[in-house]
Amino acid sequence: MSQAHDIPARADLRTRLIHAGTPDLKDGAGPVNVPVVRTSTVRFADSAAQHRLQAQRGAGERVATYGRHGLDTHAALEEAITTLEGGYRTLLAPSGLSAITLVFLALLKPGDHALVSDSVYAPVRKVDRVLLAERGITVEYFTPGRDALESLLRPRTRLLYLESPGSLLYEVLDLPALAAQAREHGVLVAVDNTWGAGLHHQPLALGAHFSIQAATKYLAGHSDVMMGSVTASNVEHFDRLAATHDALGLAVGPDDAYLTLRGIRTLDVRLTRHQANATEVAGYLARHPDVVQVYYPPLPQDPGHALWQRDFSGANGLLTFAFAQIDPRAAGVFVDALRTFSIGASWGGYESLALEAAPERLGEHTGWPGGRSAVRLHIGLEHPDDLIADLEQAFAAVRERLRRSA
Repeated sequence: MSQAHDIPARADLRTRLIHAGTPDLKDGAGPVNVPVVRTSTVRFADSAAQHRLQAQRGAGERVATYGRHGLDTHAALEEAITTLEGGYRTLLAPSGLSAITLVFLALLKPGDHALVSDSVYAPVRKVDRVLLAERGITVEYFTPGRDALESLLRPRTRLLYLESPGSLLYEVLDLPALAAQAREHGVLVAVDNTWGAGLHHQPLALGAHFSIQAATKYLAGHSDVMMGSVTASNVEHFDRLAATHDALGLAVGPDDAYLTLRGIRTLDVRLTRHQANATEVAGYLARHPDVVQVYYPPLPQDPGHALWQRDFSGANGLLTFAFAQIDPRAAGVFVDALRTFSIGASWGGYESLALEAAPERLGEHTGWPGGRSAVRLHIGLEHPDDLIADLEQAFAAVRERLRRSA
């Protein structure tokens, strides 16, 4: 889908993102937003048209010959995400996890070996156990910055899978260095880019071959969509994904595609507010006597701060803090005492959420010292003073509960 008016290629990404996927004008007029096109069947004028379009699709063109392939609404969203990621083309999936699974299944075959950073989204390990291990694919977890990548590579290593910053503790990886090492050995690099949302981090420009997002999070931005995306850096890599994507029958609904495209239009202003609020809350937590550590890369004391400054243009609303009290009950009592924050496992919407960090998942991170409980917060768009007041009364509830049980 071409744009309704020309936006210079040198224009700022935020400007190009507003207009990416805009529908063409017809007879001198047209809508601002792409229409929602719902169909299961594509009609053809005649058999010759059907054969021609099928041949074009077979050659790799973005042509729909069946509803599952997606029509105008899907094409517009794919274009917008491709613009955001700075890639060649994008494929959509029903969830972030299905997008991740697509990458593993498309790039690996029995006997292959994949290296995965140990701070990845925890369900990746389930994909490993349930799908990859049974197919004879070996997945090895390592700690970037501690483990030398060169020493872990094997003759059958085919994929380096990373997430930066990582889940829960937001470890920032030296992606350019890791990608350069992998490329020297012909290893493909895929990165979960959900935290940076494409706007604040562009893995493809830093050496990755594939950038994955849970569009459920900041792209859609309103906690009402489940979707994932994978953007490939070039046609060769895209074709490897596309064949598996088609074979799996992956598809997303046009209404979800429309909602996600609408969310992308306000991505910059939402992330700006998320970061501003989270920075204020993170500073409050860092000064709090009941907190031993705050995990948020924009904080100068965060271990990944220097790499975040170098490779990212901004941040989001996610942070985790560890309690100073060595008591496993602290996180649960704290979360239950919150009133403005809701308890929820997702993030990226406009609302603030809190979640007790599961000890077994924290234990998967080499950087976690153990022995304490922690809470993950998603800082939403509410006024930060109200969020801090809610956190303060929750800390008081923890102190009172621990005092009574002492």
